[in-house]
Amino acid sequence: MFDRIAELAIRRARLVLVVAVVAVALMGAVGAGAFGKLKGGGYDDPASPSTRAAKAIEEKFGGETNLVLLVRAPEAPQGRVDTPAAERSGRALLADLRKDRNLENVVSYWDADSPALRSEDGREALVLAHVKGDETQAEKNAKSVIDAYTGGPYEGGLTIQAGGGAAVGNDLSAQVPEDLVLAETIAVPLTLVLLLFVFGSVVAALLPLVIALVAIAGTFAELALLGSVTDVSINATNLTTALGLGLGIDYALLMISRFREQLATGASVDDAVRRTVHTAGRTVAFSAATVAVALAALLVFPQYFLRSFGYAGVGVVAIAAVGTLLVMPALFVVLGHRVNSGRLPWAKPGRPASRTPLWGRLARTVMRRPALTALPVLAVLLLAASPLLGITLGTPDERVLPEDARSRQVSSVLREKFDGNDDAAVHVVIDQPVTEAQLGSYATRLSSLDGVVRVEAGTGTYTDGRATPASPDAATALSRPDAQRIDVVSDLAPKSGAAQSLVKEVRSVAPPSGSQPLVGGVDAALVDNKDSVGGRIPPALALVALTTFVLLFLFTGSVVQPLRALFLNMVSLGATLGAMTWIFQDGHLAAVLGVTPQPMETSMTVLMFCIAFGLSMDYEVFVTSRIKELHDQGEDTESAVVHGLGHTGRIVTAAACLLAVSFFAFGTAKISFMQMFGLGSGLAILIDAVAVRGVLVPAAMRLLGRTAWYAPAFLRRLHGRYGLSEAGPATTPTPASAPVRTTTEV
Repeated sequence: MFDRIAELAIRRARLVLVVAVVAVALMGAVGAGAFGKLKGGGYDDPASPSTRAAKAIEEKFGGETNLVLLVRAPEAPQGRVDTPAAERSGRALLADLRKDRNLENVVSYWDADSPALRSEDGREALVLAHVKGDETQAEKNAKSVIDAYTGGPYEGGLTIQAGGGAAVGNDLSAQVPEDLVLAETIAVPLTLVLLLFVFGSVVAALLPLVIALVAIAGTFAELALLGSVTDVSINATNLTTALGLGLGIDYALLMISRFREQLATGASVDDAVRRTVHTAGRTVAFSAATVAVALAALLVFPQYFLRSFGYAGVGVVAIAAVGTLLVMPALFVVLGHRVNSGRLPWAKPGRPASRTPLWGRLARTVMRRPALTALPVLAVLLLAASPLLGITLGTPDERVLPEDARSRQVSSVLREKFDGNDDAAVHVVIDQPVTEAQLGSYATRLSSLDGVVRVEAGTGTYTDGRATPASPDAATALSRPDAQRIDVVSDLAPKSGAAQSLVKEVRSVAPPSGSQPLVGGVDAALVDNKDSVGGRIPPALALVALTTFVLLFLFTGSVVQPLRALFLNMVSLGATLGAMTWIFQDGHLAAVLGVTPQPMETSMTVLMFCIAFGLSMDYEVFVTSRIKELHDQGEDTESAVVHGLGHTGRIVTAAACLLAVSFFAFGTAKISFMQMFGLGSGLAILIDAVAVRGVLVPAAMRLLGRTAWYAPAFLRRLHGRYGLSEAGPATTPTPASAPVRTTTEV
């Protein structure tokens, strides 16, 4: 296959490039419509009890409260919401909100006769509402409402601020694009400068950007098509840009380095293309397969937020690999020796591009005393991983926003000045008829749970077992002939361990005879989300481990090499996740980064693991391919590792630095989970490229010795029939005037 690809590029180079240009133009046209088809949200399991509860409330009661308007009375003359003037203005506001087509279930302090909707000092009152629409439409509707009512003083001097889930989503939607623009503004120029430094010529430095363009355009087109038939999160576009740029650079770096090195030996352009595709092309194909396998594990999760990253990840990897294998050889044929055009002052024409003595010397030093050298590095990585012992998982809330975000400020006021948090109430839905006596008995039992401030039902308000009859409006809002809604309001911090325990206690309370209540709300959604993701992590890990093992076995012919790779990659990933837990959950360096310590965001943690694992395997293939090639040529294991790292060290380091820049740029974001994702992914790449490839791999190979290449006889026969490796018959003749070379760069 690789030989045919090379011959196609040699014979039809310009045709291949014309087809590629047309394909990119078409993909760009299709991909331009992606943003109109992609959705927000997608964090919840559609089959979970909390999601079904939210759906039942939507259908029977007009939806859960997701917008809280904090209304503050003017300071003069009395500064209280109970004054006649403030009440008139409040009722006028309420009338306007009830006319708004974007809202329903609008309830306020002035008509609900509930002291819980007034602050302790009497200066603020709450208006609760449900913003209509699915997650995407609700974001648009919330923005319309917030812009209309919070822009300035309302009638009578009232000031209004928006909080609740819809307002948090609105602030996130406004902040994320700003963060992305800033990250890309930093990453793209830095990447171009590093490319110029690595390649030493303008033409060679620009070629990786061609592959990145192909990968990004193709993946946007894929997401647009998928968005027409299934739910796809708009957040997948972030991964498309970062990974498309990074992998385009990684794969192009391999191909360009090999091609330039072949030209330096005196090979003709055609022979250099053949050798490049036959060797580096195989590495690209296997590398792409390992990265795609890791990202494909995201498809097992029911939350379309995570599945969308699987769609984007697998797509961008596959398209980047195909673009590299088809477009790069054609560009090489057309450019020929002009690939070195625009040589920069610091580039040395006579220096072999492949050999980096530093990495070879490091490998030799490590292999002289493998245990003594590797144990300190391993100890540091395990120490970095130790915070994982105390990791807790959560979902995004207002704390991921900067402290000056309006929705976050409203949440702070709700915690400090109001008795209970209505926005974070636990919602119970009984989707069948029950008697008033049964409902009252059930609500009484719920009100006796620790942390519960009050329970509101169609029959009344219950506090510590005591009942207050419900107002007509409350009875109408919470009761239907065929269904009942019960709101359990607590004074517990939303999404805290105690709040999650309350959800489990509510679910354990004996319901009215014959009924099966559904329990929802933000805390219930968190509990269900953790259970859903946690239950699918084992099969996802098993899928990644098994498929990675098979791919690396087919690549190396050894059963030990895949196990060694999996173990070292898990150590590297453990250190990365532990460091992120130490920073973002435990709060170390939080002041420097401007983040609020909180539980690790579940979806982003899973996503970061899959991406970091895939990219670690990417570099595993880069290094192992060269070591395997040299070993197959007759070198012993120690010599193959020293020479292999000597030739691939510079490539892996350059690729890691270039890719890490794309991710580290997200560290400038103001959204904390984006900071965590960017810093964690970038750190994982550097740890793997330096500590694992530079120290632990040579140490492990030295300790394993000949065992490193072991496989049972029947598997050796299997590999002999179906296995693939980078090594192959050289097609490049060695000119008489050129020095004899026993190894070449990947």
